[in-house]
Amino acid sequence: MLQNVGGIDRFLRIAVGVALIGATLAGVLPVWGWIGVVPLATGAIGWCPAYLPFGIRTCRRSA
Repeated sequence: MLQNVGGIDRFLRIAVGVALIGATLAGVLPVWGWIGVVPLATGAIGWCPAYLPFGIRTCRRSA
């Protein structure tokens, strides 16, 4: 599994994931806020299955 998520995209995914989960734990968002696990996980592992059909890569290609 090659990485297809990099740099700023990865940071934003992790930040949004943590924010959604934190807001849910704080009671600001209802249970659907647990969807923050998805961007958190994809940012942490650096791979997003939704990018595959579109051929999107936000990380640098290794030489």
